[in-house]
Amino acid sequence: MIGYTDTTPIASLTVGELKEILADARPTVQKIDATAKRYVYGLEGIEELFGVSHVTAQRYKDTFLKKAVSQRGRKIVVDADLAMELFKNWREK
Repeated sequence: MIGYTDTTPIASLTVGELKEILADARPTVQKIDATAKRYVYGLEGIEELFGVSHVTAQRYKDTFLKKAVSQRGRKIVVDADLAMELFKNWREK
């Protein structure tokens, strides 16, 4: 039996009632899908991913990152995991 309502002051609750309320309010844990793709967006995303300047991000996009980049008009989407793999195998000449 619930001995409290939405208007019951917290000071009036017993320890058991407070534990029950807190247990019900506990957020559920969501599992992160390890196979989920990570994406970065635009040249800013490439800049942040690699820690490079805007000019360097543009050069990366146009060279070794081509396989990881999808572009339609001005919208750029980069598969971050594939980009990191391509970066590991790329040697600047």
